[in-house]
Amino acid sequence: MQDTFLQQGLRRKMVDDLSRNISDQKVLDAMMKVPRHFFLDPTLESHAYSDRPLPILCGQTISQPSTVAFQTQLLELQPGMKVLEIGTGSGYQTAVLCTMGAKVWSIERQKALYDKTKPLLASLNYRAHCFLGDGYKGLTDTDYLFDRILITCGAPYLPQPLADQLKPGGILVIPVGNEEQEMLRYHKDAEGVMQPPETFGNFRFVPMLGGRQF
Repeated sequence: MQDTFLQQGLRRKMVDDLSRNISDQKVLDAMMKVPRHFFLDPTLESHAYSDRPLPILCGQTISQPSTVAFQTQLLELQPGMKVLEIGTGSGYQTAVLCTMGAKVWSIERQKALYDKTKPLLASLNYRAHCFLGDGYKGLTDTDYLFDRILITCGAPYLPQPLADQLKPGGILVIPVGNEEQEMLRYHKDAEGVMQPPETFGNFRFVPMLGGRQF
């Protein structure tokens, strides 16, 4: 895979456009470093840096760059934080998190996507821990609590297992709703109590589904 001067220029324009609404320079820097076209079918490469969702395998989409940037900014990430991502998808959001210095655990329910994305991330030196599983359950086979949890699909509600896997003092970002979702950010206080969410407008995501596909 190549990252040409043309693609870098298109990515710079994308980031410049994002900077009108995104104030976290670390997010902008990461999105400048991650070649979005690496995570798309080559037939869609010419659209890679437009602000629009694009199709990937299994009827899923790669979120538009402005949504990726917005969700990432809401996390208030610091290097070294443990992040649980629900919905690996193409791996683009995962790569952005890794580039920001996060330690990422990511769950995907679609086996075809998992089988494609896990080796892709490894080949690009993004050191994420990828799992095939049910995002509603989180990572039930570990004792990890996460500093940050990011849900990248539209959930009908906040699954309790994900709330339980958030560390005291942590932040969880989730779009909640059916056809349209409201972006919510939850904080868990130092005593481990989830506080009422902050709201950040309406978005459209593919639905969060339970179980896993083989």
